[in-house]
Amino acid sequence: MNPLLYPVILPVLAGFLCLFLPRRARGAVKGVAVAASAGCLVLTTLLLLNKPLLWETGGMLILRLDSLSGFILPACAFFTVIIIVYSLRFMDGKANLKQYYAYILWTLGAASGVILANNTLVLLVFWGILGMTLYLLIELGGPAASPAAKKTLIIVGGSDALMLMGLAIVWTSTGATGMDKISISATSGWTITAFVFLALAAFAKAGAMPMHTWIPESAETAPLPVVAYLPASLDKLLGIYLLVRVSMDMFKIAPNSGLSVFLMLAGAVTVIAAVMMALIQHDQKKLLSYHAVSQVGYMVLGIGTGIPVGIAGGLFHMLNHAIYKCCLFLTAGDVEYRTGTTDLDRLGGLARYMPVTFVCCLIAALSISGIPPFNGFFSKWMIYQGIVEAGKTGEGFASRLWVLWLIAAMFGSALTLASFMKLIHATYLGQPNSRAGTRKICEVPATMWLPPAILALLCVVFGIFAYAVPLKWFIMPAVPGESFPGFWSPGIATAMIVIGIAIGALIYLVGNVGRFRVDEPCIGGETLPAESRITGVNFYNTIMEIGLLKWTYKRAGNKVFDLYEQGKRLTFLLSNSFSRMHSGLLPVYLAWCFLGAMLLLFIIARAAR
Repeated sequence: MNPLLYPVILPVLAGFLCLFLPRRARGAVKGVAVAASAGCLVLTTLLLLNKPLLWETGGMLILRLDSLSGFILPACAFFTVIIIVYSLRFMDGKANLKQYYAYILWTLGAASGVILANNTLVLLVFWGILGMTLYLLIELGGPAASPAAKKTLIIVGGSDALMLMGLAIVWTSTGATGMDKISISATSGWTITAFVFLALAAFAKAGAMPMHTWIPESAETAPLPVVAYLPASLDKLLGIYLLVRVSMDMFKIAPNSGLSVFLMLAGAVTVIAAVMMALIQHDQKKLLSYHAVSQVGYMVLGIGTGIPVGIAGGLFHMLNHAIYKCCLFLTAGDVEYRTGTTDLDRLGGLARYMPVTFVCCLIAALSISGIPPFNGFFSKWMIYQGIVEAGKTGEGFASRLWVLWLIAAMFGSALTLASFMKLIHATYLGQPNSRAGTRKICEVPATMWLPPAILALLCVVFGIFAYAVPLKWFIMPAVPGESFPGFWSPGIATAMIVIGIAIGALIYLVGNVGRFRVDEPCIGGETLPAESRITGVNFYNTIMEIGLLKWTYKRAGNKVFDLYEQGKRLTFLLSNSFSRMHSGLLPVYLAWCFLGAMLLLFIIARAAR
């Protein structure tokens, strides 16, 4: 058997094995899931080291492993291992455990098929399977998760239909189904339509606006490891992979072209709108879910530049986001596991009791906020470089829009940092909700703190050693051309930051030796009662009362900007209208037949001229 088939077949077979094992053999189910995911990680790493690889049958190239798919394939397997190890304790005792591990493994197999697919028909098949496994995994959250699962299926399924139409247009234009043989100049109306349809399918999977609304709702009700696995990591990898494959290989988007402006506008709107929604959230999972949407905007911005450094930055940010956002969701799971809630108003003071979880969350929060020397800063810096270089390329109105894109990207980073200051304070640094309750809280078991600790370590390594590790081995081979018009030295920057922190700590300790005192929080000399504690949850609520923002937030609360809800309302409106037309009265039906015949005669008469 061709080695490219193993990453697809092995997890699928292991998933069926988990499903058919006896219900009481929970240990065996967990063992199969861990062994299968770890085996896939080893296998895909070996395939990466031996790329390029091909699988042809019947004269058609079906599967292909190149520099782009080569590093995303083991990344998917890596996150599967992380989630399964984390789930060993988090999901222990939950219902439908066999189905949970089976669906996770089937998702890995289908994701491997999408990444390796060179034939568009094969891509469609595996892409559709991913939509079904996503629905099934969200459904495991119980009855409360059913509406979110249905919404996810309809949005992702609808985007699958757009993807099918887009690939059909591509086939009629080129006569090819092999992606390696498709190269289209998007100049006609049909080819532009095909690109937009394919881009919307990628947006729905990755969670970019306006196809994003399934993510916040599923984050509230789905099992937390599912949210960390799909919207936070795997779906980002797959959606952005498709967008890069379409933009860089199939259509070759030029800088400052109409489609480039389309992508960058979608990216800029996604960055700002989603982070503004994250600012006002009071639930940790929902806040993180809106950031999962916002960060996709940076990836789309980088790809939309059409500049090698921007595309490389988008790919690097895709990988970085999967790392730190998965870490953030897992730390939220740790908090939920120990406290039973992710409501920020009911949390506080957990840093003392859960130090490993706190440090992991802090590192990931600094990374997503674009703070050096962590990996999130480096990929954002590359995207900024791509935006600036795109502004230098070409002439005309489109080339002058780079200032807007850059402002949106940098302002989004500032707002991201602000919202994570709120999250860190409310969860870990604020006044505890109940001192009696917090005494019972302690660090989570090793299988739950080790996965986020590994991810937090990667945030550091991929930031400090970005040139030597991720860019050299993963990103740069996938993006042709010179990719670094600017210069950034993470090693020197890290050394200066560490020296600055050390000097500041020394000055602080010298000035405060022997002067520490622990006391109750107080205001005006009086002890602050527990019911009046400051949680930090309402830090940014005042922005909801500012002019245009007030109008926007109100309509967002009413789901005016939710395509799913508006589509549902339109469907009910049309169905009610048509139902009233079917009155059961024969004269009414005869009148409709008469009007239809008159319309047909009019059309025939017009055609005869």
